[in-house]
Amino acid sequence: MDLSELIPESLSWWDIGLAAAAIILGWVLSRFAKRGVQALAHRTPGITDAVAGAAGRVTQYTIVLFGVGIALAFLGANIQPLIAIVIIVTVVMALVLRGIADNFAAGVLLQARKPVRVGDEITVEGPDGVLTGTVVELNGRAVVLATADGRTIHIPNATVLREPIINDSTHGARRSEVEVRVRRSEVTVESVITDLLNVVASAEGVHQREHPRGLVTEISSERISARLQFWHHPLHGVTVTDAVVRAIGALLDRRAWTGIVTSEHVDPPLTPQDEV
Repeated sequence: MDLSELIPESLSWWDIGLAAAAIILGWVLSRFAKRGVQALAHRTPGITDAVAGAAGRVTQYTIVLFGVGIALAFLGANIQPLIAIVIIVTVVMALVLRGIADNFAAGVLLQARKPVRVGDEITVEGPDGVLTGTVVELNGRAVVLATADGRTIHIPNATVLREPIINDSTHGARRSEVEVRVRRSEVTVESVITDLLNVVASAEGVHQREHPRGLVTEISSERISARLQFWHHPLHGVTVTDAVVRAIGALLDRRAWTGIVTSEHVDPPLTPQDEV
């Protein structure tokens, strides 16, 4: 029997050769695409080996099926139902993976631009208000924060890239302040500010390269109010402020001044008008 008798008249050896070439080319391209996707995933922080392997296999199978579809087209098969199924599956996968893809793309941009790094303290808007924490991980899905009270927060990369964030660590230092009120009948403005600044500068954790600054906010016949500003390591704001408040409290005791120091900004005034 002649082999040509097994081939439909509508097909030629040229069509069969093109179909075979489409399958072979699809298989070869799928192998290279799989390796490329896995290499890219391995270079992206936060992508595990399992996820990289799954992404590579999905890419490989997709290209192989595409090659098979082209081969069937060369052979004259009706591939419209196959195309319809592929389109439906693609649309469904795009809708399902849209959030994942957005976060992955945002993660790549975050790694390239580096607006935040591991170890930075950042402040973002959360569902319950402002959240502040230290960045402990940057992965393909989220920026992971550890808060001072022991909570772990996962912020989607797309949210970090889209919403405003405050990075407290960019410049390597951060400024904090406390408020002090002292009865004026016992001290002069110059003497109280000088003594307060000396005490603040000597507190543990206060930077010496940026000198503390004292801003007088109120002078009346009864009291002197001042805001004392000082610089410290960006991650040590709470502990350094505690040291400053304690040091000023000790100064008030040594001088026997009637006064108050606080790190909180409060309104109404710290004390009644006829007191400190």
